[in-house]
Amino acid sequence: MAISDIPILAMLRERMQWHEARQQVLAENVANADTPNYQAKDLAPPTFEGALSASLSLATTDPGHIASSGGGSDFAADETGKYEVTPRGNSVTHEDEMMKAASNQMDFEAAASMYTHSLALIKLAIDR
Repeated sequence: MAISDIPILAMLRERMQWHEARQQVLAENVANADTPNYQAKDLAPPTFEGALSASLSLATTDPGHIASSGGGSDFAADETGKYEVTPRGNSVTHEDEMMKAASNQMDFEAAASMYTHSLALIKLAIDR
């Protein structure tokens, strides 16, 4: 089995690519902060429901177990359009964009750290 075929590594790699693309979108928002009628953009988070449902299933083997609710994502796309709009029609707020960028960077670093540790565990298992 190739390392690229390991599901957790593929999901972490996809997540890191999403964070990279989101960072570009957030940077475009900041760059266009003074552009009239520019609307702030964001990316919808990736969902891993397909990969998880294929490999995981919950079983209620005891009457005291709680049944599965069918899953779902912890992430939801921000489609409310509730952005503050300036008189020039621009919806970019520097504070919001910088908070999103900082959060995005921390999430990327967490995913990269998990990816690195997973590779280190695989290397340790191979070396033994």
